[in-house]
Amino acid sequence: MTDKPVPEPTPEALFFWERATAGELWIQRCTTTGKAFFYPRTYSPFVTGGPVEWFRASGDASLYSYIIDHRPPPGFGPGPNPIAVVELAEGPRMMTSLVDVDPVPEELILDMPLRVDFEERGDWAVPVFRPAAQEAAA
Repeated sequence: MTDKPVPEPTPEALFFWERATAGELWIQRCTTTGKAFFYPRTYSPFVTGGPVEWFRASGDASLYSYIIDHRPPPGFGPGPNPIAVVELAEGPRMMTSLVDVDPVPEELILDMPLRVDFEERGDWAVPVFRPAAQEAAA
């Protein structure tokens, strides 16, 4: 348990948060184009008003970009904390926290392989990512 903010799911994102709390990463895709996207919504961002479907993502990603937050807001610890944009294996990018990696540029290598994990927050769980090599060693 942590003092970090607890998610407040919107109707469009409720399924995402329910699956994350079950330890699964689910995203959506446009049923017309087959293209995956993130953040959850009720229509396709690729086809005006196009239908969408949920599917379980692999949980694999790579580091696309990051910042090192040296002055985190209350509840996020003393810092520094790496905040990242990861590119999921399915294509979409998502903003997230990195865990189990030193918050220094020498350790935050762009394109490094990552794997999803989940951090409990209240009644929900939030997807976070850790270096994939650490998961294999565990």
